[in-house]
Amino acid sequence: MTVKLKKIDDLTAVDVSKLVEESEAEGYRFLKRLVSQYEDGTNTFNKAGEVLYGVWDGRDELVAIGGLNRDPYSTKGGVGRLRRFYISQHVRRQGIGTMLLKEIINHGRGHFNEIVVRTDSANADAFYRANGFSADLGLPDATHGLRLDDAYSKAAE
Repeated sequence: MTVKLKKIDDLTAVDVSKLVEESEAEGYRFLKRLVSQYEDGTNTFNKAGEVLYGVWDGRDELVAIGGLNRDPYSTKGGVGRLRRFYISQHVRRQGIGTMLLKEIINHGRGHFNEIVVRTDSANADAFYRANGFSADLGLPDATHGLRLDDAYSKAAE
């Protein structure tokens, strides 16, 4: 499958409706929050080091999205938080999530020392572990973390 991964500079110019609808059908509300927080200015991924990416398929349909924010829950500096990461069901297990995650991690280098994420999904847990994240951090607001020096060595393998 041919896909295009691009930085999203203006979410209001992107049709995310199908992904939002699909994610809600799966019981996830975080893409709806992505849209509402972007529209009200609460989170526009525009602070230093922050980014939002999308992946489009050959029909120019958005099939994946994910971003990186400064972690609002961390008391230490240099922590990025993976946010609003979602891959459409019909393209899962085709390497798109890994490609998107690696792009976000690569962007995070030079901005952050560590990237954390919170999930309660067993599938997401397996995905993050397979991509070098440690689990069971003992933090109330993050379930998985990746030191970026570790990410560099993993990506180089």
